[in-house]
Amino acid sequence: MFRFFRPWLLLIALFATPAFALPTNRPMAGYARVSIETSVGTIIVSVDQKRAPRTSANFLTYVDDGRFDGVTFYRAARRKSDPHYGLIQGGIDTDARRSLPPIPHEPTSRTGILHLDATLSMARPNRADSAMGNFFITIGATPNMNARGDYIGYAAFGHVVAGMDVVRKILSVPTCCGSGPMRGQMIIKPITILRARRLDGTPHPTRGVKPWLIGINRRPAR
Repeated sequence: MFRFFRPWLLLIALFATPAFALPTNRPMAGYARVSIETSVGTIIVSVDQKRAPRTSANFLTYVDDGRFDGVTFYRAARRKSDPHYGLIQGGIDTDARRSLPPIPHEPTSRTGILHLDATLSMARPNRADSAMGNFFITIGATPNMNARGDYIGYAAFGHVVAGMDVVRKILSVPTCCGSGPMRGQMIIKPITILRARRLDGTPHPTRGVKPWLIGINRRPAR
């Protein structure tokens, strides 16, 4: 069984920069769009399968399996000097039933996908090759998350192409609790991810039992 940790070390320095722009109404070679439908609106992200193939494939498997359906955005980290900038974080949190094995780390120094405004990236514990099913979206540039020297950074693998208004709405919700770098950043009423689905390409779900679905819609005993 895998041990789970919240990604405690998402320490950030945030600076405004224009959002990444890709068409939202048609596919582009090397990218796959995903619609993340939440209880407060829909976010459309585009994952870069060419430059971050392993990270993108992992994210798409969670999508194809339905592992993100019913989870939440549970963290909103706002910059102290300007609460309009920061990041939101969501995914399986510590739900081991939804997890896939950890994936190899693809640093920004290798992929060239930097943490700019509206960047999609993987959350992880404080070690390499440990990211699984938690991700974050930046609001404003976060250069401190890019790899440099001995620091491996975080694995950016895509960008928001529509729905940044929803991302900002989630960033603004009330927070509390948490500890360490996440102190005061846990969303009091987490935002539900109703459904995540591909808009491009063919789904490739994994086979086998889906443990998180066991017991759902089961009729109560009489």
